Amino acid sequence: MGLTHVVVRLFHSDSANTYEADFLVDTGSMDTMAPASALKKLGIQPEGKDLYELASGEFVEYEYGSAKVAFMGEVVPVRMIFGPDDSAPILGVVALETAGYIVDPKNESIRKLKARPLKRVA
Repeated sequence: MGLTHVVVRLFHSDSANTYEADFLVDTGSMDTMAPASALKKLGIQPEGKDLYELASGEFVEYEYGSAKVAFMGEVVPVRMIFGPDDSAPILGVVALETAGYIVDPKNESIRKLKARPLKRVA
């Protein structure tokens, strides 16, 4: 499957500023990441730090905060990783699924779920 990108707009409820970029949809990443400088310009403050495993297997600690992301007609709250300023933005699977989308590998696309699953797990 090829790489999938989507235009995402980030914002913070305390600011009129926004950050818009072409984000890589990464189903191997739980959280969403953007350059720290862009998040700070929006007034997003770090709320904590967490340990993340990169694709290379390396472990790195990053700060995270909260933001709202808008993409494909949906707006959802997400945990935002304060990434390096030279990093490419990543849209993680939690934001994708929270908005009701999944990656369809057969058709190499993102598709909206007809309904959100709400099933009892044994």
